Amino acid sequence: MKTNIYKIDLQSYRTAGAKVFTTRPRGIEVRNNSRIDIVETEYEKIEITIPNDIASINPSFLEEFFENVVTKLGESGFYQKFSFVNEGRYKIANDLNEAIERILRNESALA
Repeated sequence: MKTNIYKIDLQSYRTAGAKVFTTRPRGIEVRNNSRIDIVETEYEKIEITIPNDIASINPSFLEEFFENVVTKLGESGFYQKFSFVNEGRYKIANDLNEAIERILRNESALA
């Protein structure tokens, strides 16, 4: 069975020369421009490529970028559907985990 994979390369949403993805407004901008909420409904798997020379992706950026898909899929569903290609030195795991915890905490506080 062929897996239906959609690829999002963060290089396409990077400010020229930037080494960091940061701020909530920028996360919202990338969420909207990448159409991640729509793409999530159309594909089985989504692969996100992080540029090799990125130094950091702040949890506040990730929280806004992934807010809707994490809220919809939950933590385990998100990790089943989304994967990350990251051959540089920056490792996303800690920042991503923090962002997901914040999203889910906010969701349960509002429910």
